[in-house]
Amino acid sequence: MTLHDTPQKHGVNYAEATRVWARIAALSFGGPAGQIAVMHRILVDELRWVSEARFLHALNFCMLLPGPEAQQLATYLGWSLHGVRGGVTAGALFVLPGLLCLMALSWIYVLYGHVPAIASIFFGLQCAVLAIVAQALWRVGKRALRTRTALLVAVASFLALRGFNLPFPLVVIAAAAIGWIALRPAVIEPATDATMQRASPLRAAIVAAVLWLLPVVVLFLLFGPDATFTRVASFFSRLAVVSFGGAYAALAYVAQHAVETEHWLSASEMLDGLGMAETTPGPLIMVVQFVGFLAGYRPSGSLLAGTLAGLLTTWVTFAPCFVWIFLGAPYVERLRSNKKLAGVLAGITAAVVGVIASLAVWFALHLLFAAGSMTPDWRASLLTVLALLLLFAAKRGVLTVLAVCAAGSVVLAQL
Repeated sequence: MTLHDTPQKHGVNYAEATRVWARIAALSFGGPAGQIAVMHRILVDELRWVSEARFLHALNFCMLLPGPEAQQLATYLGWSLHGVRGGVTAGALFVLPGLLCLMALSWIYVLYGHVPAIASIFFGLQCAVLAIVAQALWRVGKRALRTRTALLVAVASFLALRGFNLPFPLVVIAAAAIGWIALRPAVIEPATDATMQRASPLRAAIVAAVLWLLPVVVLFLLFGPDATFTRVASFFSRLAVVSFGGAYAALAYVAQHAVETEHWLSASEMLDGLGMAETTPGPLIMVVQFVGFLAGYRPSGSLLAGTLAGLLTTWVTFAPCFVWIFLGAPYVERLRSNKKLAGVLAGITAAVVGVIASLAVWFALHLLFAAGSMTPDWRASLLTVLALLLLFAAKRGVLTVLAVCAAGSVVLAQL
């Protein structure tokens, strides 16, 4: 047994834990991998509040759930330290810095986004984001496509979205069914930990579910189903239930509905929002706040309406995360050893590869062949290739790639 396998006895002060969660939130750049690494370094290596085994079991559990796994991991670990109060504190603080930063950037975007220098910066970010999505596709594909069945599921998912424009939830359900029937990945037997088996905080989960759905019901009753705020709340509530596979997979559904069906924003604006989310702390799925902001802002040009719609989007996106954690956390060991559930998740993970590929193609067509041109835009092509080289050949981090592409775009705009 190593030193880090034996955390300190639970005597962690709640106020001290709150300060630590705030610190983790402020340092949570770089997507889920970077955010999870920050939590591991602080909670396992530095403070030894959590054992290595518990951290890994918690991470595996959170990867089974829809929604951002890093934020759910923070919620779970906060719950394991201080119960429901700790879970709410950790999960909420993890989201807060990104919420504030992205809201400020959303205001800047609608007020000054037309300024040539600002527009050039966002164009560079779009090119970097296309390369980042390609990198995510490569990484997920290497991990998920290890059998012929998984490869077929990925290809079918891509064709379903790009070729037949089938709804994203239907693709997820079909992949889950195939995984249930045909995929049986090896299940790692978890170490037992008696402290994980405390009574289910069912009451907290029910309260979280009510708070999640209450705004949707109230908006429906007050304004009807066709009001913008009602549609925003309804759509992002549905997204929260089917957002398996990380932010990039969920964004395929957002692109399908928010861009092509609702026309709340354009494809280039979607890329801009993703670029902003990449540069701010917190979960990458926070980009949906920007989508909600534009949905509320566009009809009237009101910053207040945009702000309220952005906050509403954030609420219905992240409130369900607390429901999943408080319902499932006490049963984490049992869930991890369920082979059929593992098969379902393997099917969904394989489908996610096809979903991310669909998103990458969609982004590439709108960015490289803007305004219906038959030839690719040379500036976009040059910056995208530069971003790909930085990510795959030079092994540079996301923030470096975003900064280089933004600066390069400003320079190219002068030519």
